[in-house]
Amino acid sequence: MKFTPEHEQISDTVRKFVANEINPFTAEWEKAGIFPARELFKKMGDLGLLGIKYPTEFGGMGLDFSYSMVMAEALGNCNVGGVPMAIGVQTDMCTPALARFGSDALRHEFLAPAIAGDMVGCIGVSEVGGGSDVAALKTTARKDGADYIINGSKMWITNGMQADWCCLLANTSEGAPHKNKSLIIVPMNTPGITRQKIEKIGMHSSDTAQLFFDNVRVPQRNLVGQEGMGFMLQMLQFQEERLYGAAGCLLSMDNQIDQTIAYTRERKTFGQPILNNQVVHFRLAELRTEVECLRALTYRAVESYVSGKDVTKLASMAKLKAGRLSREVADSCLQYWGGMGFTADNPISQAYRDSRLISIGGGADEIMLGIICKYEGTLPGKA
Repeated sequence: MKFTPEHEQISDTVRKFVANEINPFTAEWEKAGIFPARELFKKMGDLGLLGIKYPTEFGGMGLDFSYSMVMAEALGNCNVGGVPMAIGVQTDMCTPALARFGSDALRHEFLAPAIAGDMVGCIGVSEVGGGSDVAALKTTARKDGADYIINGSKMWITNGMQADWCCLLANTSEGAPHKNKSLIIVPMNTPGITRQKIEKIGMHSSDTAQLFFDNVRVPQRNLVGQEGMGFMLQMLQFQEERLYGAAGCLLSMDNQIDQTIAYTRERKTFGQPILNNQVVHFRLAELRTEVECLRALTYRAVESYVSGKDVTKLASMAKLKAGRLSREVADSCLQYWGGMGFTADNPISQAYRDSRLISIGGGADEIMLGIICKYEGTLPGKA
């Protein structure tokens, strides 16, 4: 993948933004269990970072997805996982389908403010009984005159407590589960919506909510694309989410390895630095190699995506590897920090807590394996 001066400029801008506007405040946000999304997103919007790949007529930069990937990778310099995850929801999870398939009116009303940082978005897919099994979701949107009446609930919604609007996947008919769903933009100040915060074992600075919809009335003009096409549009939307997630892991893992090298070089046991033990420096070299392999896979997938190819298989591979390797790196590095690695404010323990979600959110490892097997032709038919 060939990087242009524009790629480097975006990366440099994001690195400086992280250093000045995010990392000095993450300890405070972790304790609070939330970060000021509107304030932070507005600062990012002013720099053009929330609409890198979106049309200029809605305030974006009009660049391709490779530039978004560069931003995602640079956000890996955040010393917590919750904030870059929340940013990714805004840029690569709740907005791709709206940007590609939404009406101009809908894009002016919701996409443009999201790009400017004036509105916070969230994506409403998962439910208590339907997370990775998207086809099993139960939330309904019934037609009533010119409106939809929405009933149901959504679970594990990042930005859910602060969001101004939600890109909601709901059943709009009684048809087959892959053809009866639609994506609908739902303003979160609509009567009938309630929110409940969810406490998590990691990603503390990112607010996560369960959303309840009780006879929520939304205009049918808020439909994204065509009715009944929601499942397909969400599957397309997942591709950018998974590529963003894979790219976002890379520098975080590199930083963990760097920090562990520095610590084990200074910390001595039995008269020599811990790093001098072959089992330690060999293991860190092995992990670094794995990170570079994931970087190469992610870059290849993004380049193929930009050129218009189907990257479902490659994106699933990158997502699968990112989740598993993030756990492996954090766990291995924590071991070499010993007791210090088990303290709450240690950077490696922070990564250990936060990285566990990567194998679950955006499609669990097992879903990724199923997708890969489907493309390999090895997935058995249903009994």
